[in-house]
Amino acid sequence: MGLNLNDKKAVVAEVSAKVATAQTIVVAEYRGIQVGHLTQLRAKARAQGVYLRVLKNTLARRSVEGTQFAALADSMTGPLIYSISDDAVAAAKVINDFAKTNDKMVIVAGNYAGKQLDKAAVTALASIPSREVLISQLLGVMLAPVSGFARGLAALAAKKGEGAAAPAAEETAA
Repeated sequence: MGLNLNDKKAVVAEVSAKVATAQTIVVAEYRGIQVGHLTQLRAKARAQGVYLRVLKNTLARRSVEGTQFAALADSMTGPLIYSISDDAVAAAKVINDFAKTNDKMVIVAGNYAGKQLDKAAVTALASIPSREVLISQLLGVMLAPVSGFARGLAALAAKKGEGAAAPAAEETAA
């Protein structure tokens, strides 16, 4: 049974609200995937903070109309699942990881910050570490000189401690 006009407006409003705050949208064809596998995909998407939805393409086109993702409307044909995220890589990572294990999931296109992405670009975007990982790597690089200096001071103190302990031990032996 189809949606009535009010339901369609509600869907467009809900998706438009997600698109307004999104950085990335990835579109993939899901033809032939079993319902159980889609349920697993939805659970992974929820855990990553990704909005994942199967939509009628006309409703999806209306949702992205007038936004930085408007160029994505040309790719909206066929049975598609839409992955929308506020994180730059989360949407691409969820779809790409699922596509690796399920060959029926075919990445069609994506859009990151207004730039149209093809399948190869979506895969490249998915290979970038998440924001949290990048921040921890940067912090590790920034702390490396300080922790190296601290280890050097500790080694120097230990060496001086051994040097001072050795003459004291010789005095007690004599």
